[in-house]
This record gives sequence, structure tokens and C-alpha cells, in this order.
Amino acid sequence: MNVLALEPWYGGSHRNFLDGLVRHSRYEIRRITMPARFWKWRMHGGAVTIARKALQEVHAGFAPDVLFASSMVNVPAFLALTRRHLGRIPVVYYLHENQLTYPISDKETRDLAYAYINYLSCLAADRIVFNSAFHYEEFMRALPGLLKVFPDYTNLSTVQEIREKSSVLHLGMDLKAHDAFLEPDHAFSLNPAAPAIVLWNQRWEYDKNPAAFFRLMSRLDDSGHRFRLILAGKHFEEQPNEFEQAFERYAERILHYGYAEDFEEYSRLLHRADIVVSTAIHEFFGIAVMEAVYCGCHPVLPDRLSYPELIPDSHHRPLLHAPVLYKDYDELYGIMSDLLAGRERPLPPVVLRSMLARLDWTTHVDRYDELLGALMHENPST
Repeated sequence: MNVLALEPWYGGSHRNFLDGLVRHSRYEIRRITMPARFWKWRMHGGAVTIARKALQEVHAGFAPDVLFASSMVNVPAFLALTRRHLGRIPVVYYLHENQLTYPISDKETRDLAYAYINYLSCLAADRIVFNSAFHYEEFMRALPGLLKVFPDYTNLSTVQEIREKSSVLHLGMDLKAHDAFLEPDHAFSLNPAAPAIVLWNQRWEYDKNPAAFFRLMSRLDDSGHRFRLILAGKHFEEQPNEFEQAFERYAERILHYGYAEDFEEYSRLLHRADIVVSTAIHEFFGIAVMEAVYCGCHPVLPDRLSYPELIPDSHHRPLLHAPVLYKDYDELYGIMSDLLAGRERPLPPVVLRSMLARLDWTTHVDRYDELLGALMHENPST
């Protein structure tokens, strides 16, 4: 079976996901991509370029059985531009994110034009797939509100149509690639001479709420708790002030500061850390945190967003180890205080690795192949 994958935002997590799918799927997947920049222009105008590239592949002899489009694709525009050759090919629309519920800062105003592109793409697709149940539920709750903004012919009945052809399929990740840099002798340190290492490996942006993280670390520091920090994660030209302030306060305790672009360096940092904390306001999935957990970091995560579904229920509040999920800021502080003081035991690295191994592409790709194969068989005319 042949699959034509459409990705106007070929960078970061979108690129890693698509490359993993191509590498592990039993099907022939041909990538049609554009560089990951100018996201608004990609959603508006990317369909023209993607359509022309797709037609070049078709004219060169590639006959797709399924189209696999990311959430940055304007699916109706793409189909209109390729209808003579691809008009009857079934479409999977995979939502890494959406522009209806994507968090914006207080300085921004949401442009509903991009949310409407997501809505129209859902209508045009044969199958819609969300990367988490949280993402799916949040989008479906918000969709009626988007349609009600408009003066008439709001077509609210289409919400149910979209719901009926939607499903959830967690991201696949190359987790086992981190095994090459595992240090067997590393374990969570309760030695006061070598305080535990707390990791931040998420994007340095407001939706990950670094202000709350550093407020937590300051409170722990003021209470006399000892720790060291690894501050990794991607950041852009304007980084939150909290990171610069943290660098000044914790300079001697910061083991790494800045984006680790090299995979080996990044993986070694994850293996070196003991605890990964999320204070995120919003998270459609949470790749960075899941990578850290797989590499042996005890997670301390909000009991909301996508985290409760990604962490097995049996490990939310394990009897003999520190809780993984917290309800509020005070509970977050309490868990971290107990971990740093040695009053609570972290989950063993071998347990952390095993509970996320199901998301590794080597096994998880079967779910994607089942989805693609089923869609082709549902549309025998293709």
C-alpha cells in the first residue's frame, strides 16, 4: 500500500513523528514537505505548494492509496487543487495541535480564520485522528463555540459528524534510541553531597508556565532543600525572563543551560536527571516529558491535560513511591519537598522505561498501519 504524507511544517516534533512513521511502517510512505517556518502562511498558502509537489509524485508514477495530512494542511484547498488525480483517495487528518484551543498569550488575539481551516479540514477528511484524548475532548467542546460566532448557517450538526469519524492515537516516538546512552550505574541520589537533579526540558514559552516552575524551585530553595538543575528545551529569540533570573540565582547549581540540539547530548542530559517537573498550562501531548520519563526521571505532573492518560493508572499514586500527579501548587510543593528530602522514593528507572515502552515506534507503529490499512479497505474504489 502507498501513502502520501502531507506536512507543510516539517520540523520539530512534526518532523520526528513523520520520519519515525516512514521508517517503521510496513507501507510505502512518500513525504511531501515544506520547511517549518511562517506557520500562518503554511496554513493559508501551503496547500498550493503541497498540491503541486504531490502531483509531481503522481506524474512520476507514485499511486497513493491513502493521504495522511497533518494539522497544518488546508485539506479542502489541497483536495480542490488535486481533484483530477487524488479526488477519490481517502484522507486521514492527524491533529498534532489545533488553532481553536492552542493557547495564546495575553498580548495576542485569536485569529479564528486558522481555527476554521482546522474545522473545514475535519469536514473534508475521511478519518480524523487526535494525538491524545485530552486534545480530542478539548477540541470537541470548543467547536460549537467557534461555529456560533458566525451570524447564520452555522451548521452545528457537523460537530456530531466530526465526532463520529474521530479517534485517538497517541504519538509514536523513537524512545529506544535513548537506550544507547543509558548509564546503568546512575540512580536517584539522596546523598546531600550530590543533591538530586531537577530537569526542565520543555519549550521555554508561556504555555509551559516556566514562571510557576521557578516559583516552586525558589520556594524549595528558601526552605533549605538542595538540588541541581538541567535547563534544556527549545527556546526562541525572546525567552521568558524567569530563565535569566534562574541563571543568576542558581548559576553554580545549573549543570546545563540552553537547547541541546545534538541528540546524544540531549539524551545524556535526560539520563543524568532525577526528576522532571511540568507546570504546563496546556499540553496537547507532552513529548519532552515522556522522553524524560523513559530515560528514568521520576515525573511530577499536573493531574490534568494529557498526562493522566499517558501515565498508567497504577502509577498515578503508587503505594511505595512518590506520587506522579498533583492536584494543585501546594501538593506539587509537598511532593517535591518529600522527594528532595528523601521522605518519598522515586519510581525506579526500569519501571519508568517499561511503562512508556508501548509508545515506541517498534510496537506502536502497528496501530498506525492498522488505521491506514482499514481506511484503504473501507474505500475499495481507490
